[in-house]
Amino acid sequence: MRKLAAGNWKMNGTSAELAEVSALIAAQAKPGCEMLLCPPATLLARMADIAAGSALMVGGQDCHAKTAGAHTGDISADMLKDAGATHVILGHSERRADHGETDIAVRAKATAALAAGLTAIVCVGETEAQRDAGRTLDVIGTQLAGSLPAQMTGAADSLVIAYEPVWAIGTGRTPTLDEVAEVHAFIRTTLTTRFGEVAKAMRLLYGGSVKASNAADIFAVPHVNGALVGGASLKASDFGPIVAALAAS
Repeated sequence: MRKLAAGNWKMNGTSAELAEVSALIAAQAKPGCEMLLCPPATLLARMADIAAGSALMVGGQDCHAKTAGAHTGDISADMLKDAGATHVILGHSERRADHGETDIAVRAKATAALAAGLTAIVCVGETEAQRDAGRTLDVIGTQLAGSLPAQMTGAADSLVIAYEPVWAIGTGRTPTLDEVAEVHAFIRTTLTTRFGEVAKAMRLLYGGSVKASNAADIFAVPHVNGALVGGASLKASDFGPIVAALAAS
């Protein structure tokens, strides 16, 4: 499978930061893995124009489950695709916490994204309290069961799972490599039980304080097929080495 380095800009970036996109493209002309940036919606079409013809793909950070309608402030999967997106992040812990998104809501969005021809990156992850209580795998299993489409009708690469322990996002802390390995192996087994052979080719990303200094070690863990990167994706000088480490893994 082709590995994926995905960057989530979250609520960061104005026109000035688009220079980082050009710098990243110049530095990673042939990255050796798939390379994706998901900017805020205000930059999506402009970033897609800059990335056109390059190795960089562009994605959204969320979409609505409906294709159109009276949903002020929301964006549909079809609208993302029209703006140049190829991917969309769904069910990120910040969306779940800040906007009360449930597994059922995430499943509806993922189904809509796949129907629109986008690759859905569905996020799962436990809080620190849940890990301390020994509930990590139970939490991940519940999120997978509720957040993923009922059936896989497309190719394996149209659905990506990103494991992001909530307590590691933006904190500088990361699980041990053994902890990452345990969760990723669990996700692979769970997906294979549910979807069959196609699940063996689905990409599983790790996210949560990934940076150049720890990327190579994380990418050496079995069933880690890439990363979902937050703050370190905002600068080409930070994200480029992560892309390079993934390509070399």
